[in-house]
Amino acid sequence: MPVRVVEGSAPSQVSGQDATSGHALPSPCTLLSVGRAFAGTQNVSSLQKDEAWRVNVRIQGCDLDHGYLCGTMEALNVPLADTPVVTFWEGEIVDTKNYTFYTGKWEATPEDDIRHWSKFPSFSPLLSQVEADGGKSLDLSNYPYIFMRWKEQYFVNVGIDCGLTIAGFYYVCFSFSDGSINGFYYDPNSSPFQKLELKSTNEGQSGFSFSSYQLQ
Repeated sequence: MPVRVVEGSAPSQVSGQDATSGHALPSPCTLLSVGRAFAGTQNVSSLQKDEAWRVNVRIQGCDLDHGYLCGTMEALNVPLADTPVVTFWEGEIVDTKNYTFYTGKWEATPEDDIRHWSKFPSFSPLLSQVEADGGKSLDLSNYPYIFMRWKEQYFVNVGIDCGLTIAGFYYVCFSFSDGSINGFYYDPNSSPFQKLELKSTNEGQSGFSFSSYQLQ
């Protein structure tokens, strides 16, 4: 939710285990289950100034069968806002069944997609296949990263005249190994490649073995 500023090896070979630990990977929906919280920053720097907002994210729902995820995002130190700004977002999980790496909407071209996904080192082994067919032939079920798009749908606690925009969306990568989330915001009318960096904050729960949640 940035300020609106206009400025001039394939996974099919992965064994289903974490390559570093040898342990089987938990299912994505246990890792991204309802109630899981993350905290970090979003870099909203522009050519004029360096700026970062503190951000909290909470997962509200996950439906793997339909490649769906949703949650809230709270920006805490937004200069133009008197209170933290909360938005509700819905996510598309890139599973090559429901969604591929090509967005096909929100003003994003295939070139924009490749440019943003390539910001994630974990995407590098997938690049050639994605360029060939959008990644449709990839098997990502055992890949140690989950790629997603998060699209903010509406402001929860402020009006649309708050000086911020939710016109764009986030390219997101979740890591199984440490539960971290990294993302890049895309909006042709905002500063490019605003980076989102989040870590899990669910205190008192060991590892990532949470009960899964399915939307009905």
